[in-house]
Amino acid sequence: MPGHATEGRRRAAIARGAGFLALWVVLIGLDPVDLAVGASAAAAATWTSLRLLPPEAGRVRFAVLVALLPRFLWQSVVAGVDVARRAFHPRVPLQPDFVAYPVNLPRGPARNAFETITSLLPGTVPCDEDAQTITYHCLDVAQPVVEQLAADERAYGRALVPGRGHG
Repeated sequence: MPGHATEGRRRAAIARGAGFLALWVVLIGLDPVDLAVGASAAAAATWTSLRLLPPEAGRVRFAVLVALLPRFLWQSVVAGVDVARRAFHPRVPLQPDFVAYPVNLPRGPARNAFETITSLLPGTVPCDEDAQTITYHCLDVAQPVVEQLAADERAYGRALVPGRGHG
């Protein structure tokens, strides 16, 4: 269906262009001269992003993603406090190691978004992957890391839908 692919590419271009322009406005401001330069920069960035990362099948359910924001913020605070506690109390044990997480999301934008989200939580960093697993470096493998990642994948998987639409 060529028309569907063209529509998806157009929608991706509009979304990316708006995002690049919004970033410009946040960083530089709304001065008309700066805005003209920003529109040119956003157009160039959009063209480049579409060439380097063409839209793929998949979509983001923004309402679901926004609903998950409190979960993400709470996890970030709890994990940050835990990491700080471990850093400032040398008697608190650390068991750093690698954990292989059997991921259900296929490679692509949804899986990349999941890895990005989980990399923002202190204590776990994705460091390698293959078709079936993501390897995480963890500060404490005695914690239920795999179970937490599975819960996160279930929660964020509802917002990051592979295989439908274009984005």
